Amino acid sequence: MDADIQALRDQFLGQSFDEKQFEIKPDVTAEYARLCGETLPKFLDPQDPDFQAPPTFVACLSGGRSLPAGFPRFGLGMDAGKGVECLAPIRPGSTLTGKTHLHDIYTKTGRSGRMVFVVSRLEFYNSEGLHLANSDSRIVMREKKS
Repeated sequence: MDADIQALRDQFLGQSFDEKQFEIKPDVTAEYARLCGETLPKFLDPQDPDFQAPPTFVACLSGGRSLPAGFPRFGLGMDAGKGVECLAPIRPGSTLTGKTHLHDIYTKTGRSGRMVFVVSRLEFYNSEGLHLANSDSRIVMREKKS
């Protein structure tokens, strides 16, 4: 791994840099489920005894910052994908706390040069502090030529 990237990993990985509250509204999660083509009542019907947000719902939530203060820009940042990890059901009608940290920083080299990938992880917790889900957002920056 390049020395500059290892230094960034040492400085920034795992350090929480943003926290935000999210009110999970039943009508919003049910409409999200409907638009995704979901057919199970537990995602569509607020009266269902197991009513919950669809597993991918947290991917539409975002914190206030995607990168920590002081993180260098290698070039123009572009979306490089999303990932969701569900640990427990998210119950509509609840308020979640989202905490963001950098989960990974790595490089790939292509025909146009080095690309720096940054994975920002937003972890979601309920009011009891139970970790419910993770939503990873990847950003790719093609390094500017010197």
